[in-house]
Amino acid sequence: MNKNNNSSILLCAVIAGLALPVQASAIKQSKGDFEDKFRQLDVDLPTPNVYRNAAGEPGNQYWQQQVDYQIKASLNEDKRRLEAEQTVTYTNNSPDTLKYLWLQLDQNYYKADSIATRTRTFSSPSELASSVNGKPTKISLKTLRGQQFLADNEVGYQIGDVTVDGTPLRVTIVGTNMRIDLLEPLKPGKEVEFELNYAFNITDQKAVGGRSGYEHFPDDKRDGGNDIFQLAQWFPRLHAYTDYEAWTNKAFLGSGEFTLEFGDYDVEITVPADHIVAATGELTNASSVLNKTQRKRFEKSKTSKRPVFIVTEAEALENELAATNSTKTWHFEAENVRDFAWASSRKFMWDAKGYQQQSAERPLVMAMSFYPKEGGDLWKKYSTESIIHTMEVYSKYSFDYPYPTAQSINGPVGGMEYPMITFNGPRTELQEDGSRTYTLSEKRFLIGVVIHEIGHIYFPMIVNSDERQWTWMDEGLNSFLDSVAKREWETESHWAREPRDIVEYMKSTVQVPVMTQSDSVLKLGPNAYTKPAVALDILREVVLGRELFDFAFKEYANRWKYKRPTPSDFFRTMEEASGVDLDWFWRGWFYSTDHVDISIDKVYKLRMNTKNPDIDFARERQMEQDKPTPIAIERNKEQGLKSWIDLNPDVTDFYESNDEYTVTNKERNKYNKFIKKLEPWERDVIQRAIKEDKNYYVLEFSNLGGLVMPILLQLTYEDGSVEQLNIPAEIWRRSPKSVNKLIVSDKVLREVEIDPSWQTADVDINNNYFPRRIIPSRIEAYKKEKSKAKVKRDIMQDIKTELKTEEDEESNSGKAG
Repeated sequence: MNKNNNSSILLCAVIAGLALPVQASAIKQSKGDFEDKFRQLDVDLPTPNVYRNAAGEPGNQYWQQQVDYQIKASLNEDKRRLEAEQTVTYTNNSPDTLKYLWLQLDQNYYKADSIATRTRTFSSPSELASSVNGKPTKISLKTLRGQQFLADNEVGYQIGDVTVDGTPLRVTIVGTNMRIDLLEPLKPGKEVEFELNYAFNITDQKAVGGRSGYEHFPDDKRDGGNDIFQLAQWFPRLHAYTDYEAWTNKAFLGSGEFTLEFGDYDVEITVPADHIVAATGELTNASSVLNKTQRKRFEKSKTSKRPVFIVTEAEALENELAATNSTKTWHFEAENVRDFAWASSRKFMWDAKGYQQQSAERPLVMAMSFYPKEGGDLWKKYSTESIIHTMEVYSKYSFDYPYPTAQSINGPVGGMEYPMITFNGPRTELQEDGSRTYTLSEKRFLIGVVIHEIGHIYFPMIVNSDERQWTWMDEGLNSFLDSVAKREWETESHWAREPRDIVEYMKSTVQVPVMTQSDSVLKLGPNAYTKPAVALDILREVVLGRELFDFAFKEYANRWKYKRPTPSDFFRTMEEASGVDLDWFWRGWFYSTDHVDISIDKVYKLRMNTKNPDIDFARERQMEQDKPTPIAIERNKEQGLKSWIDLNPDVTDFYESNDEYTVTNKERNKYNKFIKKLEPWERDVIQRAIKEDKNYYVLEFSNLGGLVMPILLQLTYEDGSVEQLNIPAEIWRRSPKSVNKLIVSDKVLREVEIDPSWQTADVDINNNYFPRRIIPSRIEAYKKEKSKAKVKRDIMQDIKTELKTEEDEESNSGKAG
């Protein structure tokens, strides 16, 4: 990547601290069809400046805003309503004077007049049960349930007064955004404190989806059932004001998540007295909300080998039956976080275990899990342990975990992250005998989702990327690391994201570049999670190697810890710290929809012409003899036909014992004269080549997918030996569509294979072999049946059933005897 711009205009822009994009239109191929896959990416990236330098580091004048919150919130369980008041202190660290502030009102996303609601299309698989010629014929019950809930309930914020020292401020609400006009402009280095109160009705997450809400359990024995509340995006939060975009006040449409500022939080949460609350930060009033036994258990958990229950299952079951009109207020404080979330329920059991890390800043972290009886042994065994495993792995590749707690909460949200707290969904299945079992896939789902969501506390809750614009910067980077953690959890099982997992998406036509804005991405999972994760895996394992990649990635994490990186900062840091030009890689994987499909088309075997007629003519004779005998001659022999020569042996001449490959002295003399004219070094080269008698192979490759990549070769020789050869991607720099490569060996080549371990997400392995192979597949005899929903195998329950059947049979057999 070219770090310098020669334009004097751009130089002035850098000095002024502006981030002007370089215009790439000056580079145009007007003749021929050559495409420079290695064109420097700086023509597309923002120009380095005093805020973000050319090395991908925060510049010497980097800044970001500080926003501190004091909040008092009250949960009305019966009405499923939240009421709160908050004081916000906004510190302007930017060089700009601000006349107004923008806040996020994410609860307005559900309102009928929101952009998200008015532009929601009826086309996703979850909404269409079936269709005819592309037209919907049925509506899913889940869709109807969501529509009914929104029709029956008032949703969105009710905003009260917004004041500064009692003086009301002018407020303008624009969908999911709210502008507060300040009484006087806020100059650089100054702060303003304002107050506001608000309320909203909490949504039924199972009905309308989303990242927060409540889940109702009508079958609990308590009159009216019970609820689990997961509260996120619950308070009006300041939009980020950045050096690259100013106010990041794009409407919340669902996919693009959050762009937030760091700050300190002081939050008081009033809930029914029998509720257990988990939240971002540390609990400061344990003596008021926990009993003596619970506090002792908590102290014990700090040094325990396995998680200790602060609230046991029996106590949680007892709470489920309780009824109370009294309340408790839980008080939490959190420093230097970019958001705050919490959960509350009487159904929660709570376990904890201390995680000791080699960090002077935070030597002890409390890993904790909160879950109802529906979590069963699956949560008891693996949730908190998965939290600790995540911190152990992620810290190796980034930085030590800096916060006092890391929590996993089971509720309606399948997987979502916030500072120090995550919402995770898997449950166990209740069987007829009252036991709870889980499938292998559910076990891996729980471990995997906990790793992923706790990993998000690193990216983007600490390395604070802009999720509203670039989903891949948190989901993709985190998915890459969660795969690293999964492989370190269980080395033999392939349940991490691998290059093979992205093949179908890569070759599909329903694609957009990874750099597409979050809300415009067509397939969020493959595009924002799997593709960038696989790309980074390939970058680590194939392109850079682990040593260079791990150093550069850790450098990126530490440079941007508690700061806000952009894609250009990541790209530049990875290149600058590794010392390898990666512009071709970013352009192909992140800016295009090309895919990997490298074909081995031909292999030519060559042999050096020695000029020595005794050697070369003998080789030519052997080549002629190795050719197949013409079929007509073979059939003549089969019929016993004799040739004229055979029938007339008395007629002979010189050519009966000499052929076109017979060497004459004239040719030998010519060769000797040729040798004498050579320089000594030239004579030595030829004589060495004759002595070594190497095999020369020219391999012909074509790039059918457009995405340039290293060519990973496996060469198999006739003696059974195998050689691995990694040809760097730069082989395509002058001819991105086809290239030839010379391979010299003293062995006879039998087979060539491209990417034998499936490391590059090559979409067509059929053309990866020379000679071509028969590609194995599977064919099954079947009887066409009506389609049925796929049922997960519950091996645990199946074996329990088998054992019980065997016991019953033995018992019956004994009775019969």
